[in-house]
Amino acid sequence: MTATATFAASGLSVESAVRAAVAAVNDPEYPDVSILDLGLLESLRVEFVTEHGAEGAVAHVGLIPTFSGCPALKMIADDVQQSVESLECIDRCVVSWLAGPVWDSSRLSAPAQSRLAEEYTVVLRRKDGSLLCPVCGSDAVVDQAMAGPTRCRSVAWCPSCRNPVEVMR
Repeated sequence: MTATATFAASGLSVESAVRAAVAAVNDPEYPDVSILDLGLLESLRVEFVTEHGAEGAVAHVGLIPTFSGCPALKMIADDVQQSVESLECIDRCVVSWLAGPVWDSSRLSAPAQSRLAEEYTVVLRRKDGSLLCPVCGSDAVVDQAMAGPTRCRSVAWCPSCRNPVEVMR
């Protein structure tokens, strides 16, 4: 069997099926934003092995955290492992948290950025360092506190619409 073997039930390659299983895992803080859209998936490899006389497939999934001290890392890894191992073409999934590259907001997909802004009032700092209010569109947003509701977010304020805004770091 090769790493490009076809997953018979769906016609997908095994790697594509594993990628789809990873994409089905949502971030615990943002229940409708996939960890794939957040840019956490760094590597994916499927290895076909013979163990104890039986052939099987082992998926190796390398993830990078948005924040190294994130308390949800174990939950995310467990969810990825469960999702991938639910595929009948995979016998075992090994999830690793990688030290590099360091995650940054450029890894977010456009749909994830939109969902974060529209549904959670979370924005990303623009290249010039400024912030755009996801509620009213004003660029007069000012930082209020570097300590936010979680370690990976800070708090800003929009004086135009008088709404708090969370900033993903």
